Amino acid sequence: MTNPTPLRKLDPVTFEVLRRGFDYACERMSQVLQKASFSPIIYDMVDFSSAVFDPDVELIGQTANCPVHIAAMHYSARASLAKFPRETLQDGDVVILNDPYLGGTHTPDVTLTTPIYHNDELVAYAVSRAHWTDVGQSMDSHVAGEGFRLPPVKLATGGVLNRDLMDIIKNGTRTPQYVEGDVQAQLAALWACRDEIRRLANRYGVDVMREGMREILDYTQLRTQKAIELIPDGVYEGADYIDSDGYSDEPVRIKVKLEVKGDRVHVDMTGSDPQCLGPINSPLANTVSAIYYSLKFFLDPQAPANAGMYRQIDFTIPKGTWLNPIWPAPTLGCTTAASSKVTGGIWSAIAKAIPERSVASTYADANWFTASVLDPETRENHVFSDLPAGGWGGTPFSDGMHVTMDPLGNCQNLPAETAEMLFPLRYNSFEMITDSSGPGKYRGGAGVRMEVEFVGPGQIITMESSRTREGSPGTNGGGSGSRQKQLRRKVDGSLQAVGGLDDDGAWLPQMLGSVQFKPNESFVFESGGGGGWGDPFDRDPELVSKDVRNEVVSRERAATVYGVILSDDLQVDVDATQRARAPQQ
Repeated sequence: MTNPTPLRKLDPVTFEVLRRGFDYACERMSQVLQKASFSPIIYDMVDFSSAVFDPDVELIGQTANCPVHIAAMHYSARASLAKFPRETLQDGDVVILNDPYLGGTHTPDVTLTTPIYHNDELVAYAVSRAHWTDVGQSMDSHVAGEGFRLPPVKLATGGVLNRDLMDIIKNGTRTPQYVEGDVQAQLAALWACRDEIRRLANRYGVDVMREGMREILDYTQLRTQKAIELIPDGVYEGADYIDSDGYSDEPVRIKVKLEVKGDRVHVDMTGSDPQCLGPINSPLANTVSAIYYSLKFFLDPQAPANAGMYRQIDFTIPKGTWLNPIWPAPTLGCTTAASSKVTGGIWSAIAKAIPERSVASTYADANWFTASVLDPETRENHVFSDLPAGGWGGTPFSDGMHVTMDPLGNCQNLPAETAEMLFPLRYNSFEMITDSSGPGKYRGGAGVRMEVEFVGPGQIITMESSRTREGSPGTNGGGSGSRQKQLRRKVDGSLQAVGGLDDDGAWLPQMLGSVQFKPNESFVFESGGGGGWGDPFDRDPELVSKDVRNEVVSRERAATVYGVILSDDLQVDVDATQRARAPQQ
């Protein structure tokens, strides 16, 4: 066992005040960014993350924004500091980066890093990552087609914005009206973090604050060790897949082998498919981040979220696979598609190690799409994004959540009111889908049907999705959730599949790019439900009756899948249900 140094110098109260102080500095960052940003994907959809790192670039505090961002920001900050070493930086210097092969993930995620000084002494780094509405991205077989890629470069020096760089950035986006406001909001977030960290340093002194950073990391490491020791030693295998990369009809598979030994976990992804032509490849920073957050669910989720957890996890991710690609493989769908499959693979392996704690699969994709629409009156072209959520899987003690963002992020869907106010769109529906949840003793959550009507000519610029071949699997005898679907509603009201299964059962690639829509046509997306946990015949009949009354489950499915027979007023017919559930002779 590799226990952290047991020496504790801080009293419990000071320790806890510092721990919460680091998290609060990140919360202040998030509050400022959300209130000051210009893009709906930031201020309404909350697609951003805030973190503070110690002088050794170890994560010590964060907000509960997008889990897939957090460990990847560790790579971004280190890449930025490799280009601009700490001894060359001054107060107010800000380094910007979004290159997937230099610590970034997909190109719209843009990371800013700044040093924090107290009396000319480096005490921390503040890091802000936000998903910009548009960086010129499109679906492509080369990363160069996914928009501008910034290596580590100075965005600000001594607090003064680099105007030449800002002009270059605005020239490379379809939404220049948002970008500079978002940049200023991210800068303000960094300064808010700086103020809070300096406040802590003023109150406790730099030495005490640094001791707090060390003890916080050690504390999380110790709790993580204890959590791993509760998992039986052994080797556990799991798998998942994306339906296609958009250029081939073949599924792209992930293989996961978890080796638990004492207080350590080794994650081995050897055997996963080679890197792809299509834009689902996951750079190392993204894959590692997905590994950490996927395990966090089962390794003491209440422990402070910091780099202390990372110390107990090893990984093998072969270079040249789609989970550790070589330039210039495209990566646009890495956060929104690939990371979900990392979670699916790891959770399927964990289910074999601790079945009593396992959960069924979520709908397992962020379903992120970016679209454009031309205003027929002003001729202005608008770009917007959305993230239609789906159902989470059932658990050993409860049903899965309805219409909830995938574990990769705590993001939200674009509110219809915001969309219709800003863009020439109509949101015609956003409704849960009956019978989309995977059946089980604890059923999965329901998916959603979303319909967006383009008032003028429109197109889906890009969309990453999956689970269109088969729904999210259940566990311990639970059933699968519904398949996801991508459709076009024509002006005459008829529906046409543009991705997934069509009415004839033929399958169309689910990775969409440049799908054109005529004025008053609609994009219809049906997200999947979560998988079920346990045998559906073990579900309390009264809960099935309640689900039917709430239109989560149809009366027909209650009878055929759950063996629950209902009266005309949707109450449980006890005798008929007992007969339906009786073992067949």
